[in-house]
Amino acid sequence: MIRKLAERGALSALALALSLTLLAAPGRAADDHENDYPTEARADYVFGCMAANGQTSEALQRCSCSLDALASILPYDKYVQASTILSMRQGIGQRSNEFRSTKMFDDKVAELRRAQAEAEIRCFRG
Repeated sequence: MIRKLAERGALSALALALSLTLLAAPGRAADDHENDYPTEARADYVFGCMAANGQTSEALQRCSCSLDALASILPYDKYVQASTILSMRQGIGQRSNEFRSTKMFDDKVAELRRAQAEAEIRCFRG
């Protein structure tokens, strides 16, 4: 199916490479945390990471590694919660202030930041 889409020009070479990387992943241990991130979330993370780190095959490898490391540390539901909090904090008004000034929300974001820092150490500083 991926091949047919690529032949029709519906997927770029980068998207095709990412799809194959995410589907193949040989030799990875099947961990519950790693496997609970849906493909769409994985692709979104890697595309965003590559936008920040370059559109190269090295960036694809490092960003995929980073997502795998993050997923091994932080369950998907906690990732979604922290991402939602960060998104809500970007707004204006009382609702956004509540997301910025609540300790429980700070703790969830801090947990995500620690996982991201660990993933960066594993995949970008090696």
